[in-house]
Amino acid sequence: MLRLLGILFTVLCAIAAAVLTFPGFFRVDRYFPIAQIISFRGLLAVAFAIAAILALLLAIVRPLRAFALSLALIALIAAGSNGVILATRGLGTETLPDKTEGSIRVMTWNTAGSATSPETVAQIAVAMDADIVTLPETTIETGEQVALAMRDLGHRMWAHHAEYGEDGWDARSTTLLISPDLGNYSVIESSQDGTSNTSTVPSAVAMPTSGVGPIVVAVHAVAPRPAYMKFWRDDLQWLADQCADAGVILAGDFNATLDHFGGLGVDGGDLGLCHDAAVETGNGAVGTWTTEIPALAGAPIDHVMASTAWKPTGSLVLRSMDGSGSDHRPLIVQLEPAGTQ
Repeated sequence: MLRLLGILFTVLCAIAAAVLTFPGFFRVDRYFPIAQIISFRGLLAVAFAIAAILALLLAIVRPLRAFALSLALIALIAAGSNGVILATRGLGTETLPDKTEGSIRVMTWNTAGSATSPETVAQIAVAMDADIVTLPETTIETGEQVALAMRDLGHRMWAHHAEYGEDGWDARSTTLLISPDLGNYSVIESSQDGTSNTSTVPSAVAMPTSGVGPIVVAVHAVAPRPAYMKFWRDDLQWLADQCADAGVILAGDFNATLDHFGGLGVDGGDLGLCHDAAVETGNGAVGTWTTEIPALAGAPIDHVMASTAWKPTGSLVLRSMDGSGSDHRPLIVQLEPAGTQ
């Protein structure tokens, strides 16, 4: 009887390890509590490694040796598989390539409202030579202060935004800064009135009214808390629907990692037609949230994604800003027109 229970427990552990390692295959990547656990794949890999060590120690007890070795093998395979996935997505790069004539640099930073000063945001955006800056949880008043500070540093930007209500909660507003060099932009009406937008906190869809700039979506999806799971799933589907054109850039706080996008890609894209720029440039496993833990243990939930008209050539997750006030790290991506590569 005990032997049978041991076999059953081993099989259940193998299934659990497979589900957590390959959640998209089992189509459980956007369901509680799997969605929350797989957000931290780095920690998951460490947990499996620790489980393997504990199982090997348990194997010292002779009557339990076969059972313990079976568990150790499962945990080692799971730890190794998660480690390979992390390495494939990229464990971090330190620099961006030099800008070319056609380059666009996109910076996204969830500022956690007033926790990050406008001057700090402006200094980083100018230092990164950003052409597009998306700022979830940032009011238009703060965004305008950032734009003015950038102007004073010799880097002009136009400020746009979308907001839900006027209750003073910064998360109800998303601000977008765009360089005049990309032309004139306007946030579409459905973003501003919420008729077509993310569910609980707003995203801003900005269309070029002149010039040759891309369609820009400043993203903020609701967090996958247990009571908001349906809204979160709807937000991710809405974001995938926005990337149906060759010239789209999505940037912001998706509150989701690459592991949550199963079935949302089109024609090889990760989300709609869009591809994750950090994954393609060596930073896909670097956590942007939370700054309270090391980056490789964190969740890469902030993204810059671009459709087929753009080719990512570099990215950077700024770990040096962990003491700035926000619980998110800035992500900067350099994009080139696809035809120039």
